[in-house]
Amino acid sequence: MSSAPNTQPEQAQAMWLANLRQNLISPVSAVVGLCEFLESEAERLTLKEAASDLNRISQAATELSVFVDQLLHPRMALKLTVSGDEGVKRLRHDLRTPMNAIKGYSEMLLEDLEDLNAGHLELDLRGLLKHTDSLLQEIDVLASLSDNQSGDGFKIPEASQDAAEMFANLAQSIRSIDPVAETASLTGTILVVDDVEANRTLLARRLERDGHQVWTADGGYSALEKLSQHAFDLVLLDLMMPDLNGYDVLKRLKENDDWRDIPVIMISAFDEIESVARCVEIGAEDYLPKPFNPILLQARINAALEKGQWRERERLYLFQMEAEKQKYKDLLHSILPQKIVTRLNDGEATIADRHDDVTVLFSDMVGFTEMSAKLSPAQVVDYLNRVFSGFDKAASELGVEKIKTIGDAYMAAAGVPDHRNDHAEVMVELACRMLSQVEALNHELDYPMHLRIGVHSGPVVAGIIGSHRFLYDVWGDTVNFASRLETTGAPGRIQVSEETARRVTHCFDLTDPMDVRIKGKGQAKTYFITGRKS
Repeated sequence: MSSAPNTQPEQAQAMWLANLRQNLISPVSAVVGLCEFLESEAERLTLKEAASDLNRISQAATELSVFVDQLLHPRMALKLTVSGDEGVKRLRHDLRTPMNAIKGYSEMLLEDLEDLNAGHLELDLRGLLKHTDSLLQEIDVLASLSDNQSGDGFKIPEASQDAAEMFANLAQSIRSIDPVAETASLTGTILVVDDVEANRTLLARRLERDGHQVWTADGGYSALEKLSQHAFDLVLLDLMMPDLNGYDVLKRLKENDDWRDIPVIMISAFDEIESVARCVEIGAEDYLPKPFNPILLQARINAALEKGQWRERERLYLFQMEAEKQKYKDLLHSILPQKIVTRLNDGEATIADRHDDVTVLFSDMVGFTEMSAKLSPAQVVDYLNRVFSGFDKAASELGVEKIKTIGDAYMAAAGVPDHRNDHAEVMVELACRMLSQVEALNHELDYPMHLRIGVHSGPVVAGIIGSHRFLYDVWGDTVNFASRLETTGAPGRIQVSEETARRVTHCFDLTDPMDVRIKGKGQAKTYFITGRKS
């Protein structure tokens, strides 16, 4: 026979037999599934007349499944194709018996569907017949193979060459498992939990040979104790244990913040498969059937360890993302008020509000331009940073909103974005602290500086300007008036408008009113703050 390139005849033969077994089990699985569905429908619709026939069909399907399960073993399938043994012929006869029962009872039910008022079951019954016929054809293929094999050994039928090549190509595509290479890069600390000493010892020896560090526990409580004392990359957990069963141990692991991400593989006998399914539902990674297949054992442990590594990487990435997100938040909050940040995050594209009662402050350093010409750029930046950092700290302590700095000018507002009744008092308090900070700094510098500050209270419009490097700003006549008060003031003094003076006279001492010409306003009464009241 011809096979896929670079494929030995024995390998092609094994692959063809695998295809044969698949062709047998597929229709059997469909027959069993349809029988279960039809029985549940009959119970739901209370079709008592059909229940008896459906029960016989179900029994025949179960019997058929048991027989076909025997054929899933490669040696039995090969024996069916090359041997004329009487036992093999008997097995083929036994396969046809339940299939004939399924066909017979299904055809009888089809005739009675109209009387039973269950016409919607026709499609399922015909599907049952179709899959049964498909299985009969596969059995006939087995019979013809056995009858036609020569003494020269097993030969794949010409009609099956495509299937043989397909499976042979699949074998070439799947790389062989190299235990040394696999375990060299995927080793970990594993806890083996099993109440049977022989099982623990054998499994531990296998794992240690593969390079893992292994701990063992003889029961559920012992496993929990070891988990509290050591860090594990994987837990192999027996399901049936006398003190605390594997299901309860798994629940405790998944309910514990420190343990919930440890991969857990359940160790189970085949007859506990429903219990294993429940374990998978609550977080088990996989399961291993007893007795252990060494290749399957290694593959599932490697897969679980790899998933654990990816989870750890995911946690690290999430931590880094959260750290970057926090940096972004901190930066945004250092630029914008908290309330404005919240509104931006809620999706507001345009933010502009009118505030009827706000106090605005402007300050400027007298002679700063001349001083900066005499200093190096680094000295100028250092000086401004020390001054403005102190202003920012005082503004934050008082709950005043810094608006911006322009060169050596500093602008702040109180009462935005959240209204407060004492906006004038806290703003004048900020102005006093600013003067004190500059005076203290002058003792350290060769070039003493003096602040000129203007403060005015009134309505403003506040909002976000720009879409790139945006800032929170305020506009209006109140802003312009405060700026004029700064420019017409005196070095080392705080000049306030009549509106602001009226609001702070109870807590600050003021000079007598002065008539000052304000650009764009004409004559206006202003005051200097002389200190805080006792």
